[in-house]
Amino acid sequence: MFAIIQAAGWPIWPLLLTSIVAVALIFERLVALRRPKVVPSGLLQRVIAEYRQNGASESYLASLEQQSPLGRVLAAALRNVGSSREVMKESVEEAGRAVSQHLERYLTTLGTIASISPLLGLFGTVIGMIEIFGSQSPSGANPIQLAHGISIALYNTGFGLVIAIPSMIFWRHFRALTTSFIIEMEQQALRLVETLQGERRD
Repeated sequence: MFAIIQAAGWPIWPLLLTSIVAVALIFERLVALRRPKVVPSGLLQRVIAEYRQNGASESYLASLEQQSPLGRVLAAALRNVGSSREVMKESVEEAGRAVSQHLERYLTTLGTIASISPLLGLFGTVIGMIEIFGSQSPSGANPIQLAHGISIALYNTGFGLVIAIPSMIFWRHFRALTTSFIIEMEQQALRLVETLQGERRD
């Protein structure tokens, strides 16, 4: 591995840094965006049952907000349970926007890495081409310098693509996942509002 880094030259270091950041972000989002952690199964039913039995105490709402992003959205509806349907929906939408920003955290950085990694690889390719042209002299090409330039060009191009492809795949996956979570939370929050307003029986 160290021999490859030496052959790739100094342009490989920014790519190594972006690869470390990308891997860290991917693992962090894989852990943070697990369905049981974001949208726990059966939470809406438990919230409705708790409200009908004990009401919406402040301690329960605080506990609900800490449980999951869905809990934060449902707690926003419960805090305005005595208000009109429109007010409850507005509070749910405000909480949903805050939760959406939380779920999409670091995705911009991951998308940026997916976009700039090929450019960093291209930059290394340009440096390698400069090395190749620099190996030319009136007496002939310097084979060592020529080989080094080719190594810089190829390794950096390849490494840039190796970083960009999985980063783009995971970025698109996480974007789709957060969108589906947000839609599901909105639907469950609407069901809660309608139930509390007496428009549903579940």
